[in-house]
Amino acid sequence: MSHFKNILSYAKPYKRFAIGHIISNVFFALFGTLSFVALKPMLDVIFDKEKTVPKIKPVYQGFDKLDEFLGDVLNYQMHQFTGGDKGKALMFTIGIIVVMFLLKNLSGYLANYFLVFLRNGVIRDIRNKVYKKTMELPLSFFSEQRKGDILARVTGDVQDLQYSFLSVLELIVREPLTIIFTIIAMVYISLQLTLFVFIFIPIMGFVISKIGKSLKRKSDRVQKEQGMFLSTLEETLTGLRIIKGFSAESKFNETFKESTNRFYNFSNKLLNRQNLASPASEFLGICMISVILWYGGNLVLNNDSTLALDGSQFLIYMGLAYNILTPAKAISRGLYNIKKGGAAAERIQEIIDMPNPLKDKTDAVVKEGFNSQIEFKNVWFKYQDEYVLKDFSLTIPKGKTVALVGQSGSGKSTIANLITRFYDVNKGEILLDDINIKDVTTNSLRQQLGIVTQDAILFNESIKNNLKLGNENATDEDVIEALKVANAWEFVKDLDGVLDYNIGDAGTKLSGGQKQRLSIARAVLKSPPIMVLDEATSALDTESERLVQVALENMMKNRTSIVIAHRLSTIQNADEIVVLSKGEIVEKGKHKDLMTKKGAYQKLVEMQSFE
Repeated sequence: MSHFKNILSYAKPYKRFAIGHIISNVFFALFGTLSFVALKPMLDVIFDKEKTVPKIKPVYQGFDKLDEFLGDVLNYQMHQFTGGDKGKALMFTIGIIVVMFLLKNLSGYLANYFLVFLRNGVIRDIRNKVYKKTMELPLSFFSEQRKGDILARVTGDVQDLQYSFLSVLELIVREPLTIIFTIIAMVYISLQLTLFVFIFIPIMGFVISKIGKSLKRKSDRVQKEQGMFLSTLEETLTGLRIIKGFSAESKFNETFKESTNRFYNFSNKLLNRQNLASPASEFLGICMISVILWYGGNLVLNNDSTLALDGSQFLIYMGLAYNILTPAKAISRGLYNIKKGGAAAERIQEIIDMPNPLKDKTDAVVKEGFNSQIEFKNVWFKYQDEYVLKDFSLTIPKGKTVALVGQSGSGKSTIANLITRFYDVNKGEILLDDINIKDVTTNSLRQQLGIVTQDAILFNESIKNNLKLGNENATDEDVIEALKVANAWEFVKDLDGVLDYNIGDAGTKLSGGQKQRLSIARAVLKSPPIMVLDEATSALDTESERLVQVALENMMKNRTSIVIAHRLSTIQNADEIVVLSKGEIVEKGKHKDLMTKKGAYQKLVEMQSFE
C-alpha cells in the first residue's frame, strides 16, 4: 500500500482534474441509486396501489418522519402534474427515471473525462522521472544491470501501473459511494433485510482476499522475465553481425525461446488467478441475491408482520441489492490490480529511489573556463575489490598533451572515467585549477571537456544534429568548419542532403573511419579547453587512421589533451608520455627519452601493443 501512496503523490499537479473526477463520481453514485428509487411510484401505479394524496403541500416535521414526508411530497407533486390520471402518472415516473439515468451517465462521462487527464498525466510524469533518473545514475549502476530490464521498467512496468494502480483511481470514490448510497436506500426500505444481507459480506471478502493473496509475487516473476527477454533482444540487435558471423543464431534463438516460455507460463498463472476474481465475486453475489429472494420473499408473503414488505418495495430492494454487485466486483478487481501493480511500482520506485553517489553537492561551484592545470593527487580507485589505480599522481599543465600507455588493465581508461567524473575516486583527489572536481557541478566540469572514445557513439539522426549535441547554438557554418578540422567535410559534402543526411542507427550507413571523424568533429564543435581521447584510432584501418590522426592533431592544437593511446603514431609527438603498469606509473618522459632508457616503454613499442 505504501507504493500505492507513492504513485498517488504524482497526482498532486493534477488536483483540479482529481476534484472534477471526485465530484462527478459523487453525482454518478447518487443518481445511480435514485434511478432505482424512482421506480417505486411507477410500480405503485402498475400494481394499482392506492395512495392518500395530501390536499396541501407537505411540510417537513423532523427526521423521524422523513419517510412519510418524502412519500407525501412525491405523491403531491405527481397529483399536481397528472390530476389523478394514472396514464399521466406512469409517464411522469418514466420521465423521472429517464432523467435520473441521463444524469447518471452524464456524470459517469465527466468522471472518465477528468480521469483521462489525471491518469495520463501521472503516467507521463512517472515515465519522465524514471528516464531522467536513469540519465543521472552513474555508469556503475548500469554495469550491474541488464539493459533489457531497464527497458522493461520504463515501458512494461509503467504500462502496468496505468492499468493496475491508476485504474483504481476511478474506484476510490465512485464504487464506495455507490455502495453507501445503495445501502442507505436499502436500510430505508427494510432495516431487518439489510442486516440479514450483511452477514454474508465478510464471507465474500474473505474468499476474494484468499484468491488474490499471491498476485504480487506472480506479477513480479512476470515482470522480471519480461526484462530478461527484452535484454536478450537488445543484445541480439546490438551484436547481430557477430551472431551471424559465428553461426550462433540457434543458440540465441534457444535462449530467447526459453525466456518467452517462462514468461508464457508465469503469465498464464497470473492471468488465470486474476480472471478468477470476476466469476468468483459474481457467484458469491448471486448467492447473496438468492438469500435475499428467500428471506425477502417471506417478508412479502407474511402480510401480518410489522416488518412485511409490499411488492414494489421488494422489487426495488432486489434492484438495489444487485446494484451493489457491480461496484463490489469492481472493488475486488481493484484490490487484485493493486496487488499486481505493487510489483511494478516497486521496480519503478527502486530506480527513482536509487541513491546517486555522483550527485552535486549543495554548495558546488560552477566552473567557467580552464586556467592552469589538471592534477591527479594520490588517487586510488577500484571498480570492485582490487584497486586499478594505486597512489596515482600526475600534473598536466594547460596546453600540454599527455599520453597514457600501457597494457590492458593498467588503468588508462580509468583515468578518463575519473577526469570526466563518470566514477569518483576512492582515495585522493583530482584538481582542476586547484579545485577538487567533487566541489564543481558535474555539468560545468563536463563543459570543459571534449570526449572522443574508441567506439564512435553516434545517434540515428542527421549529421548536423549529431554534431550539435555539445553546442546547440552552432550555425551550419560552424558545423562545416568543425567537419573540416576533423577531415570529415571531404566525404560529408558528397552525401545526399549533406548536413541533413541521416546516418542510420549508430551510424551504420558510414564506415568506421567516417564515424570516428564525425566524433572528432562533434568534440571540435563543442570547443572545450580539455580533450580526452580514449583510444580514438585503435579500431581503424591504416588509411582511416592516417586521416583521423591528422584530424586529432588539428583538434589538439592549443588545447590540453589527455590521450589514451593504442598505437605509437598517436602519441610520439606528445609533450609527456606516461607508462602505466597495474595502476602505477613506471616511466614518464618524451618519446625519444623513453626509447633511450630501453625500459617498459621500449618493450611496448617493440610489441606494438599500445592500449
